[in-house]
Amino acid sequence: MQMFGLVLSVLCHFDPFQIATIRELCFVWIADILNSGCATVKQYTMAGEAVELAWKQIKPMISETGIFYGARATWIPPLLGFLQMSEKFSYTGPQPVSGALALQILSVIRGYGDFGPTILPILTSTLLPTHPLSSRRSALKVFHNLMGSKWFLRMVSVPKMDRTRFFQAVGDPFQFAPNTTIQDGEQMFMQGYEPMKVAVVLVGFASSTPWRGHLCHSNFTTCEEITSTMEGKISAFRHMQQVAGASRGQFLCPPARIIAAVERLEELQSLNTAEVVLMWAWTFGAVDVADHDAWELIGSKTLTFYRTYGTGRLKVLSQHIINCDVFQHSLRDQRWDPRCRVEGVRLPVRIAGAARRSNSGESRASDLRLVQVCQLRRLYHLFGCDPTTWAEMVAVDGVGGGTDVSLGQSPGPAYFMDCACDYP
Repeated sequence: MQMFGLVLSVLCHFDPFQIATIRELCFVWIADILNSGCATVKQYTMAGEAVELAWKQIKPMISETGIFYGARATWIPPLLGFLQMSEKFSYTGPQPVSGALALQILSVIRGYGDFGPTILPILTSTLLPTHPLSSRRSALKVFHNLMGSKWFLRMVSVPKMDRTRFFQAVGDPFQFAPNTTIQDGEQMFMQGYEPMKVAVVLVGFASSTPWRGHLCHSNFTTCEEITSTMEGKISAFRHMQQVAGASRGQFLCPPARIIAAVERLEELQSLNTAEVVLMWAWTFGAVDVADHDAWELIGSKTLTFYRTYGTGRLKVLSQHIINCDVFQHSLRDQRWDPRCRVEGVRLPVRIAGAARRSNSGESRASDLRLVQVCQLRRLYHLFGCDPTTWAEMVAVDGVGGGTDVSLGQSPGPAYFMDCACDYP
């Protein structure tokens, strides 16, 4: 082992681009060291040196998004084994940097397969601001990456106390300190971490029956502040769109999960975040505009929410429907026919003016215009309004919860000059 330590020290001086195979061997060595019969302290020291060598090989190849696309699933068990051993040693001695590097390597891996149950207790510890590694940001990146494996949907056997501790450790994803154990410019490789994406992942947990009851108000403290403005809501919506796209249709789907997320956020008094979920439901295309049963559920929840917390908030939702271009995602794999598909409409929608001038009645621009009008009219009908009475309703009621809608302007009858049908 002493000779092997000298070999590791020598290898650190080689050009990493000239010895690519060393990168793979590092993780084999870590596993072999941890499974050897050597004293635990010696295993800890030697494996730490292998981790540092692996990091030197990986660091130049990390993308601007903070991901290493050449990572392999076989790296995960050795890294987790080293982190588990590090917990036993409380990161004493010369190895805290190695522990931080192991967590950082783990954070640049895109997916973790079925390793969620092993990662959970490690994250619960390393997420704490008081943890000796001071690597909360890396741990939060690992937490975000776990969403891709959808492991939490299957982990119903995790004890309730562990779930509560986990979310307490996650806390506010916008609150973290620099990784003090990483120096010499290593911070630049953490730019792939986006706190709002982690907040969106937490919204996903809010829709899951086994997990939703364990979320804390503190998980959404900063998110609530950011989404108190129209700009903040749009930013959160865009991140929600990205997370939903990466989940391949499993994020907040079916509609019952949308409602579950909104209700849990209401219980946590995170009303601005709940509004973003409703904005997403009305415009992302996750719910087919012709699925009348689903829209009955969404409509009922929308009606209850805004009547409870103020119909003035509807200015944001209606303006978002008008301005949002995400409907394009729902138009990629289907062609909308020229008839309005909203329940209760009998006559075709007539599209004219600017939309038709862009090409023809069969153009994507016309399709987008059609689905926007259908959704807006659906919203008006839900609250028993037409364009004129809608403007009066949201103006009289005022905006609740301190939401700033300075960017939102209530749509008037002029919006419908190019589109007409018999919908109220």
